[in-house]
Amino acid sequence: MPELPEVETVVRDLRPLLVGRTIVGVRQSKQKLRGPWKPAWNAEVTGARVEGLRRRGKWILIDLAGAPRSVLRVHLGMTGQFTVASAAAPEPDHLHVVFALGDGNELRFRDPRRFGSAEFFRDRAALETEMNAELGPEPFGIDAEYFRTAVQGTARNLKALLLDQTIVAGVGNIYADEACFRAKLHPGRAGKSLTPAECDGLRGAVEAVLTRAIEGRGSTIRDYVGGSGLRGGFQTEFAVYGRTDDPCPACRTPIASARYAGRASHFCPSCQPDSPQGHKVRTKKHKESGSPVPRPDVTRRKTAG
Repeated sequence: MPELPEVETVVRDLRPLLVGRTIVGVRQSKQKLRGPWKPAWNAEVTGARVEGLRRRGKWILIDLAGAPRSVLRVHLGMTGQFTVASAAAPEPDHLHVVFALGDGNELRFRDPRRFGSAEFFRDRAALETEMNAELGPEPFGIDAEYFRTAVQGTARNLKALLLDQTIVAGVGNIYADEACFRAKLHPGRAGKSLTPAECDGLRGAVEAVLTRAIEGRGSTIRDYVGGSGLRGGFQTEFAVYGRTDDPCPACRTPIASARYAGRASHFCPSCQPDSPQGHKVRTKKHKESGSPVPRPDVTRRKTAG
């Protein structure tokens, strides 16, 4: 699933291609997304001018000019792609919503697995209030005391805490693993067991990993591309995610994996030693039941920016 760095890359790619453009038409497929586009919205957005693009957590927000101040909200789900292409360009399969633009281009939402969403909201302020009530703060410059309280006040493991969008918005499976490795903390450790210094280290690791991933244009494991259609490049820098049995980049101990918060979690048993007793470690030779974690594409690719 695209996480904060991937969504941020899409927003940055699309911003210069959309701001100031007018939506002149909309069409959608008969197959519905998880959050389906309603045909009744076509007339509401046709003629609207795009005045801004931004991100909140893993959501893309497209602000439309005029009164009332309305907004399009898009979630990429598991396999969503949100790109701009010429109206004359061949259409890919699994295309679900297309916004025709006044400059002859189209904003296309493709989603093979259809877990994404594309929605229209007439009241931008009301949507922002609703989202702020459901999502925690952004992970950049997060208040240290807030983060310490959130982590130390629960027995939940660190993986569950980092995936909880009400605590910090935007972190997903990939970057939770990478942040725990950078902070040298086991993903199965209880939040209440962390010292204030360890909380601060984890907070800094989350921000550092996400910042570097944005610089790398996100991570492409299967379907993800940025708004310009380019693949991400950060998958070549994974320290632990998807690297079961590979040597740790710091100490050469084989990377292990176990399930926390219902998700496959990857860690170095030596660099992240505070593992709870009795967890099930999975390697290529000893697997838990369930589907194996997909190996990331580790082919180095030239990326823009």
